[in-house]
Amino acid sequence: MAKEKQERIVSIEDNRIISELFGNLDENINIIEEELDVKVVLREGKLIIIGYELSAELGERLIKKLIEIIKSEKKLTKQNLRYTIQLILEGKEERVKDLLNDIICITESGKTIKPKTLGQKRYIDGIRHNDIVFGIGPAGTGKTYLAMAMAINAFKNKEVNRIILTRPAVEAGENLGFLPGDLQEKVDPYLRPIYDALFDILGFETYLKLMEKGLIEVAPLAYMRGRTLDSAYVILDEAQNTTNEQMKMFLTRLGFGSKAIITGDITQIDLPKGKSSGLVSASKILRNVEGIDFVYLTKYDIVRHPLVQKIIEAYEKYEEKYG
Repeated sequence: MAKEKQERIVSIEDNRIISELFGNLDENINIIEEELDVKVVLREGKLIIIGYELSAELGERLIKKLIEIIKSEKKLTKQNLRYTIQLILEGKEERVKDLLNDIICITESGKTIKPKTLGQKRYIDGIRHNDIVFGIGPAGTGKTYLAMAMAINAFKNKEVNRIILTRPAVEAGENLGFLPGDLQEKVDPYLRPIYDALFDILGFETYLKLMEKGLIEVAPLAYMRGRTLDSAYVILDEAQNTTNEQMKMFLTRLGFGSKAIITGDITQIDLPKGKSSGLVSASKILRNVEGIDFVYLTKYDIVRHPLVQKIIEAYEKYEEKYG
């Protein structure tokens, strides 16, 4: 005897929630129907989820979680939708509350910064409880942006006196020497992602004031040599492009009352052939040192355009096949 389809009903009285839930041209509902193999129908303020037993149950649980997200965030992004579907399928939807309730800071424009995935939540908790944290993962997982948000929050709470942001000036197939301008102008393009995050979180005027007072410093990694960094929040970005010597130099700069966050993507190393990545080496040498945490983010933590995750998956399959 063939199984019959079931109906699950979720009442929604707020038209704004219904609008966010359905999305532009019903695109959100189309994703839900495709991913969970259900049909979703709106009748007189009630969502009717039609499908076989398990699919209908998952659909009901998903809709209820999405309503929670919309009430909290005032909107439903594609990333939130797809990630919540993933959590529902894994039976982890109760962890959504962990993400909604963890506010890191509020930007100058009033945007609330929160972890958007469980991997990001693990990263933030690691930063809170350790003085040195390595955030390792692919592009788009929020490694640098979240570290920046934590640094700014610590600065505002007077936990540190200054923020220092640095990255190695290693070119992805380009040559610094052929760029116009003095040294600072030559390295600025490689620091641009850091500037962009600062502008977004602090606002341009606040950023300028803090820069002028020397409370925020953005500099290439070479400028860190010979210094001791006390009472500072130090972020080393693009750390996969450090040599072993540079990584050791950076880590031994840390002074009293300071915290260091090291971010990088070990699949995008631009060092010359024959040079070992300081990030790869550190993950082996320091993995059992107390007070140092390694957090590995994955393609499931990507919060950029959905195609970014698909691109990374395609590259992974290609590299597995052809090396």
